[in-house]
Amino acid sequence: MLKLYNTLKRKKEEFKPIKNKRAGVYSCGPTIYWNQHIGNMYAYIQWDAMVRFLKYSGIKVKWVMNITDVGHMTSDEDHGEDKMEKGAKREGLTVWQIADKYIKQFVESMELLNIQRPDVLCRATEHIKDQIELIKKIEKNGFTYKTDTGLVFDTAKFPDYAKFSKLNLKKQMAGSRVKIDPEKKNPWDFLLWVTNQPTHLMQWDSPWGRGFPGWHIECTAMSTKYLDKIFDIHTGGKEHIPVHHTNEIAQAFGAFGKQTANYWLHNEWLLLNKGKISKSLGNVILVTDLIDKKFDPLSLRYLALTSHYRQGLNFTWQGLGAAQNALENLRNRIIEFKKAGGKIKKENITKYKNKFIEIIENDLNFPQAIALAWNVVKDKKLSEKEKYTILIDFDTVFGLKLKDVKSDHIPVEINNLAKKREAARKIKDWQGADDMRKEIESKGYLVNDTPTGPEITIKH
Repeated sequence: MLKLYNTLKRKKEEFKPIKNKRAGVYSCGPTIYWNQHIGNMYAYIQWDAMVRFLKYSGIKVKWVMNITDVGHMTSDEDHGEDKMEKGAKREGLTVWQIADKYIKQFVESMELLNIQRPDVLCRATEHIKDQIELIKKIEKNGFTYKTDTGLVFDTAKFPDYAKFSKLNLKKQMAGSRVKIDPEKKNPWDFLLWVTNQPTHLMQWDSPWGRGFPGWHIECTAMSTKYLDKIFDIHTGGKEHIPVHHTNEIAQAFGAFGKQTANYWLHNEWLLLNKGKISKSLGNVILVTDLIDKKFDPLSLRYLALTSHYRQGLNFTWQGLGAAQNALENLRNRIIEFKKAGGKIKKENITKYKNKFIEIIENDLNFPQAIALAWNVVKDKKLSEKEKYTILIDFDTVFGLKLKDVKSDHIPVEINNLAKKREAARKIKDWQGADDMRKEIESKGYLVNDTPTGPEITIKH
């Protein structure tokens, strides 16, 4: 029985899909005004593993993720600069060029981390009509009012506005948003459609004037377009709780008179040396940076799965190195088990599969599931063939590409040694090169120098 921690109720709840053996999942995707760093990608690794587990459990999943390419202000609220325009100014490109550039970077990062592409990856700018139609419903139901800034959602019409994120509205009453738009009835009322910004680079005609949508409306418009008015799971980072998801819930009530998602899941952050990863702090690490430092991107995936999504992860290069060593060890054992063979007892496979499911059903406990995989490796009662079968089965959820490991697989560590040796040879450090050749051989590999570079083979 799968149990998920539902932010809506602040407790674990049994997952009961709306339709038997089917699940609709919506994930808040990136604002593509800049690169998506490993902190951003941490969340998508977790949600990808969740989707994989739902499928593993026999549930047919439709996974939808949005791409924000308009309307997201630097404050996450209604004031500040549109992030897309900020990106365009920074790089001297058009907003459309910025969008295309960073969508490509995001998709490439997903591929490097073996994150499945969602069934629907939808851009806000390609769904303006859907957003306008949704706003018209909200307006028709009496949940809006106009100011010089645009069409505003009247949160006073939704009695439970503060409930989801446990907001203290009295404290917010003196907030700066009143000063920015004095026509707002409450400082936390939010814009559905923004007008009277003639210099804004992305604008469309609407019943309320030429302008652009507020950030929050896109998620409700696109999630309900592709998953219906009520769907199963909505995911996002913990930073979405107080503003973005609170406003999503409010506007869904304004349009449909009810919740859109039954389960709201939020991940903690990946930190860097116990601090926040932030573009403004200049400590951003990209997935491609891992490759530049000779790490396999899948080592980040492994590392992420050793942390629980609600606890987050403190990233260090030492931790990533340990994760890479563990992953390489697991790959080498996979090669050994595949070669060795042996008998398979169905009851042994079933026992471990049942334990695997039981563990992950406890609010997606992937760290404990990784530990179970190592128990399989060490279990002397299992044949090598049984170990191989179980681990490949588990990897349906882990997504570490264990089935793709070849018998001639060369670990990253050995490849890195070979590259260092080649660099030593180029500067005629023959002693250093010879020492590294011996180290490579001591680890079970041979290096052969060719006109096109070193070739590494396994010692037999």
